[in-house]
Order: sequence, then C-alpha cells, then structure tokens
Amino acid sequence: MANVKQLLKKSLDELEEAELKEFQWCLINDHGCVSKAEMENADRLKTVDEMVSCFGPERAVKITVDTLRKIKQNHLAEELENTQKQGAAVENFRASPVDYTNTSNELKEKLKEDYEKILLGNSQRGSKKKLDDIYTDLYVVENKTGGRENDHEVMQIESRHNQQDKVLKCNDMFKVQPDTGQRNRRVLTLGIAGVGKTVSVNKFILDWAEGKDNQEIVFIFPLPFRRLNLIKEKEYSLIGLLNKYFFSSGGLSSLPEEQGKVMFIFDGLDEYRFQLNFKEDDEFTDVDQKMPVSKIVTNLLKRQMLRSSLIWITSRPAAASLIPRVYIDQVTEVRGFNDEQKEQYFIKNSSAEVAGNIISHIRKSRSLYIMCHIPVFCWISLTVLQPLLGQECSEKTPTTFTGMYINFLLSQKQQMKKKYSNDSDPDAKAWSFADIVLKLGELAFQQLEEGNLIFYKEELQKCGLDVMEGSLFSGLCTLMFQEENLISGEQVYSFVQHSIQEFLAALYVFYTYKIKKRNPFLDSWKKDLTWKLSEKPLFRLHKAAVEKTLQSKNGHLDLFLRFLLGLSLESNQSDLNKLLPELKLKTENIKDTTDYIKKKIEEEKSAERTINLFHCLNELKDDFVEDLQKSLSSGNLTSQDLSSAQWSGLVFVLLMSEETQEKFELQKYRRSDVALMRLMPVVRNTRRAL
Repeated sequence: MANVKQLLKKSLDELEEAELKEFQWCLINDHGCVSKAEMENADRLKTVDEMVSCFGPERAVKITVDTLRKIKQNHLAEELENTQKQGAAVENFRASPVDYTNTSNELKEKLKEDYEKILLGNSQRGSKKKLDDIYTDLYVVENKTGGRENDHEVMQIESRHNQQDKVLKCNDMFKVQPDTGQRNRRVLTLGIAGVGKTVSVNKFILDWAEGKDNQEIVFIFPLPFRRLNLIKEKEYSLIGLLNKYFFSSGGLSSLPEEQGKVMFIFDGLDEYRFQLNFKEDDEFTDVDQKMPVSKIVTNLLKRQMLRSSLIWITSRPAAASLIPRVYIDQVTEVRGFNDEQKEQYFIKNSSAEVAGNIISHIRKSRSLYIMCHIPVFCWISLTVLQPLLGQECSEKTPTTFTGMYINFLLSQKQQMKKKYSNDSDPDAKAWSFADIVLKLGELAFQQLEEGNLIFYKEELQKCGLDVMEGSLFSGLCTLMFQEENLISGEQVYSFVQHSIQEFLAALYVFYTYKIKKRNPFLDSWKKDLTWKLSEKPLFRLHKAAVEKTLQSKNGHLDLFLRFLLGLSLESNQSDLNKLLPELKLKTENIKDTTDYIKKKIEEEKSAERTINLFHCLNELKDDFVEDLQKSLSSGNLTSQDLSSAQWSGLVFVLLMSEETQEKFELQKYRRSDVALMRLMPVVRNTRRAL
C-alpha cells in the first residue's frame, strides 16, 4: 500500500496548487465518502491518505486516473494508467509473507485480560470469578428450523425442553465436521435471553487466548453489537475498526488471507439498532475502504470482504430472520441446562437438604421446572426459595411465576436495606425502594413495548432518569438492573434477566392503574376518561392487555400478561403491599377476566397463543385446567365430544404432563383427522408417540 501511495503522490506533485484544488473539488462532488471537511486545507499527502482510506488502493488508482482526465491532465492520467497496466501497481500489492506472530500474541494477551474473569451479579457491584472455575458446559444442539421463531421465548422452552437432538461443543463448531468432512464458516447460534450465549462465546475466546483450542486461527475479534451501536453513523474501514478496539497503537495493517485464519464474533444480533441490508448490490472488498459498520457486517457475511474469514453470530430467536438463511452455513441453539445439570446447580449452590426441598417444590409446578433450564432463572429460584425451604415446605412458598418474582423483589429490598442501612451516601438514602422499582418499571414497560433489551442514556432520559441515577440504581439493585461501561466510555443499561424486565413492566402498569387511575394501554384522553368512568376498570385493563398480547407477532408480551394478571390475585396482595406500601389492599372480582380469557381460548386458532392463555388462567388460579386434569385422570375426557376450549385445555394439560414427555398414547384421543391436527403440539413434544 505504501508504494501505491507514493505512486499517487507522484502524480499529484505534478499539479499546480490551483489544479490540486480543482482535483479535490471533483473528489468531493463525485464521491460521497470524501468530505469537504477532510479536504479543507489538505495537502497532497493527506489527499492521498484520504483516497486510499475511502476507496482502497486499487480503486484509488482508478479514481485518480478518472479525476485527472476530468481536470484536463490527460498526460498525467495516461502515465499513471500505463504504469498500472504494465503491472507496476500490481507489484505494489505483492508483499513478502507477513509474520503475524507478534500481533496475534498481543491480541491474545488483551483478550485473556478481558475474558479471564466473569462478573457474578451485575456489572457494577458484582464479584469477579475466574470463568474456568465456574463454567459448566451448556446444552448446545443443531437447530434445523433455520431459527425463525414467532413464540415468546418461554413458550419455546416449554415446547422443546426434552427434544432429542445432536449435541454440539462450541469449541468444535468451526472445525472440520466428521459427518460432512467440511468446515462451517458462518454459524448463527440462537438462544433465549439469559440462557448462556455470551458465556459460551467468552469461554471459546478465552480457550483460544490461553492456547487451549482452535490454535489454527491467527486472530479472533469479538465485536458485540451493543458496542457497534455506539459507532452510529461514523464510517470505518475494517482495519480501522479493528485497530480502534484491539490495537491502540494502530499496529494492524493487513489480515491473513488463508482459509480460516481470521474469526469475527458478533454477539447479540437482537441488540443491534441499525439495519443490515443484504439487498444492496454495492460490493465492498477492500479492508482499507471506509464504510458504515453495518456494511462491514453484511459484506463479511456475503463473503465479499475477506472471503476466508470465519464468522460467529449469536442472537435471540426473534431476531434470527435479520440474516437471510443463504448467508449462514449452520444454525445452532443453546438450550441452557438439561434436567441433570439444573439439579446439580441447586446441589452445588446450597446444602443437599435444601437442594432436595427446592427441587421437590419446583417439580410440583411444571412451568417453573421447565424455566429452570435457563441458568439465570435457577439463580432467581435459589434466591427466593433457599430461605423459605431451609427445612420443609411452607404454605407461603410461591407456586406461580408472579409469586416467585414478587418474592424475588422482596429479597432485593432486604438486600438493599441491609447493605445501605449504615451508608452515609445521601444519594443512596434519597431513594426509597418503591421509588426505584417504579422508575425502573416505567423504563421496563416503555422498552418492552418497543422490543428493546438494552438501553442507552437517551432511553433513560425519556423516563426522567439521568445517567447518574442509572448508575446509582445499578449499584442499589444489583439483582435487578445493571450498567456496563464500554471501551468508548459510554454506558449501556439492561435488566439482569429479560423476565425481570417483564415483571417490572407489569408491576408499573398495575401500580399506574391502582394509584394513578390510568390505563397505560389507552392512547387518548377520551378513551382514558371512558375507562375511568366504567364500572369495571380492572377488567377493561386486563382486556386491553390480553388484546395487545394476542396481537403481538412474536409473543413478546406473553409473560408480561401472566404477571399483570397474577398481580391482581388476592393471594398476592399482602406480599405486593410489602413491596409498594402505597398500594391499598382491595379485593376485586376477576371472574369477568377469566370468562373473557376462556372466550378468547374458544376463538383463538394459534395453539401457542392458546397455551399462554391457559398459563394466564393458572396464574389466576382458575379451576378450568384443574377440572380438565380430573376428567383426564378419570378417563371421561377421551370418550366425549370436546368443545374448542376443552381441546385447547387438553393440549395444555398434556404438554405440562411429565408422563407425556416420555410417551404419548395418541390412539386414546384420536377420533378424527381434526383431533390429530389439534394434538400435533403434543406429538411434536413427546419422545415416543403410540
């Protein structure tokens, strides 16, 4: 590249000052990536540097030839073009083999320092432990669906937690596969929030940096999407981007072109705020050419830039369709803990007696047991249940999602009270726990509606929070909210787990209804006034929430709805009052709500949405599901004609049955092809159908 720059400088040296200005003017007007600001007072050297940076060496020569002709410097253009045709320019690209050993070792040392330890709790106040000491292999499988999902993530766990698939090891995903004899170059790994995607990525990077595995790779560059969000509209070349984040001295000038020597890891596709456009025809092949970061990602995936590179992308399932399947060689999925691993988690993190009580309790609620496939939910369950089940089961031990999360927030309140009782910091004492919960609840609700899992200072400010308060909350509420400081110095915020965001959002909506007498789902003051004057405001709030949830294309409000309904239950009011003392205990009739949900079950054609509505009835402790279970046990249910709601209930009961997970006797229920179609979710979820 240095010789190309010398070649271009030689041509520009022949120009008079006025001719150079005209040359620069043409560049500005003909090529968008050359800015007027960059060219202002630019001498010949800076002009050459800018051209090579914008266009890359080859195109810079061609554009220089074209621009010289445009300003009537034909002899200079011809001389430069002839030099290129004679092969002199090509020779400039031929360099002796580059030794990347020192640069690779420099990168390994940096990554070792960055990934050697992992934070437990949130990123501000959590304790650091060595990743190798706490890491447990997760259940990772090949995903043959291509990753397109339209259900809430909890529904995906419930429908797939026992499927038998080919189990994979993350460290082997980019090696030659024994069954195909080929190597995957572009892998998309899916997994719901909190299931362990980022930890798996970190372990892969650390093993490489410590020389334990995948040593045929020369460079691994982790580029999380939440970091790339902060670049916004600024343009970088690939080399410039890598130097920015990994080589402060700018020591990287080229990349190996041999197959599989360079790897890029893009973690958190679902967190990216900018569009990835795969339909554009523009091809960027030069690693020195400036472009928007989104184009770097798409051109790497389309194998137009650095064709030999390996690419690993992680994402929540709902965002998988952002990348066309044609640009992915393999889709894998992190499923979290299997049954044995989650039970080992409780044994490892408590006494054998307490672990036995916790496991026994969770097994009574199929939904809670299935959710424990998520490592973070195991942690939530342990936090709540360990003090309650120290000796034996108690009547106050929560059996629903809502009860579990109310108790989780109560444990956070106790932790905050204990931690800051003797704290002299006036900022810490200025906020009550209720105030913090409601502020975070407003943020949670607004961002849940927009589908955001991570937030920047702009989102905090919309909720009336400043950056200082965001930092304070992450320190006070280490179990709920976290702040991460990126290399750029900017902060990014998130809830410790997505379900915590959904619960806080539901709590905020319920509080707004109770105290402020407002329905957050209504978008005009007229509708709000009509709602306030109605005889059944709670039912109308529930009705609006159910309708909005059923309209969601990917079910992102399903768990939020369960929480909102559960908060209305009388049995939860006492604990809720401990969380938010301002709430006055008042029993309200929820029969209209349960009747409406049963009506929607009759009307709803989607099996997945119907199943979530049954979960809602469970949160409200309605008898409908229990009556179905009794009929199923007595054998009466198989011999009678079922209504649409009963069919849906039967599917729900069978899906939640541990016995059905192992074996499903289809012939007991099949009376027609219609019956078979209704039972397909159960057939798909069983190990053996008879």
